[in-house]
Amino acid sequence: MNRPFELNLKHLHALVAVHHHGGISAAAPHVNLSQPALTQAIARLETQLDATLFDRQPGGMAPTEAAELLVPRIERALGYIADGVRVARRAQRLPALPAVERRVTLGQLRALVAVDDAGSFTLAAARAGISQPAIYRAVHELGTAIETPLTERHGKTVQTTPAATRMLRLVRLALSELAAGLDEVALLRSEQGGKVTLGVMPLARAILLPQVLARFARAHPGASVNVIEGPYAELLGDLRAGSLDLLIGAMRDTLPVRDVAQEGLFDDDPVIVARSGHPLAGSDPLDFDRLLAFPWVIAATGAPVRARWERMFRQHGHEPPRLRIECGSVLITRGLLLEDDWLTLMSRDQFVIERRAGLLSEIGSAGDDLRRRIGLTTRADWHPTRLQQAFVETFRAVCAERSNDADNAWPFRYPTP
Repeated sequence: MNRPFELNLKHLHALVAVHHHGGISAAAPHVNLSQPALTQAIARLETQLDATLFDRQPGGMAPTEAAELLVPRIERALGYIADGVRVARRAQRLPALPAVERRVTLGQLRALVAVDDAGSFTLAAARAGISQPAIYRAVHELGTAIETPLTERHGKTVQTTPAATRMLRLVRLALSELAAGLDEVALLRSEQGGKVTLGVMPLARAILLPQVLARFARAHPGASVNVIEGPYAELLGDLRAGSLDLLIGAMRDTLPVRDVAQEGLFDDDPVIVARSGHPLAGSDPLDFDRLLAFPWVIAATGAPVRARWERMFRQHGHEPPRLRIECGSVLITRGLLLEDDWLTLMSRDQFVIERRAGLLSEIGSAGDDLRRRIGLTTRADWHPTRLQQAFVETFRAVCAERSNDADNAWPFRYPTP
């Protein structure tokens, strides 16, 4: 059992009730199930999870460690699902719908997520490994159960309605909580397993993240880490929907949403970078006015490095020069620098390999007041698994070592140009 979709929402609600009320007989009236049915529900969950959830005792049922780890996840997941249904119905000006867990199934929610991701019932069915009529029926039944239209056709594509779109973010968060709960229970049986999914922005890719990943992998050989690269806005959306556990990279001065939190871990000083042998290489002191005579490649407006680049020029009494190329890819930028007399701003970590090889060089500092804070971004209500928390602690430890390096050359010693 490794997929939250295979669980039964009614059984999960029953588990929460037994946990709260301390036994089958006390919990049965609260979940509208007979005692035999409730007993079967708990037994079914234990079989699916391959874990004992309660110790049966004469005075009641004492939750095991597995139950203590799983129940808070289930409660949050049920809360997200109920909130999702509520916001979808509110968009239709409909009142709240009680006992949501008795009306919807995880299979129906899975179908809606699949259709939203795929843009068609046929593709969603192929990806999910079920028939097209089955996935269509599941979405239709979900819409009927919550009395809200969920999809609409636009030409050859199927799109979710505005009501469904509001619901889907909360549904994805619910599924993320259940998946985390399954990971927690699985790790009780074996040290093998568990997953961390990271969104990574450019600054962390070159040296910092590989150092963290290597150390974490040595300490947790059975864990799986999935690293996702992409633009900040896209990664932030995935984080808020639960597809990512955390983002790593340059922090934003102002967060665009209020449901995420940032934790700064160290400061990075961007420097002006060019190819070795550039006309400005070796200039000491650097004549700032000469920077205007060469082409620059910088990320598009909205990226933190772009704002710092513009501020650098204005602090020296110049308007930023016109950019012939806007690019946020470090890989492409490094390649461009090697082709001609281009300039850019980079962290020292982002070109350490080329510097050691004598290909790129630092020709000057962008200024101490242009340093940027590097750290973690998470959902404000994120409850990490023990494995995810271990990754965060590893990241903090590596960053602390970097900050304590007096030469700011961690983990390499840069050669003298």
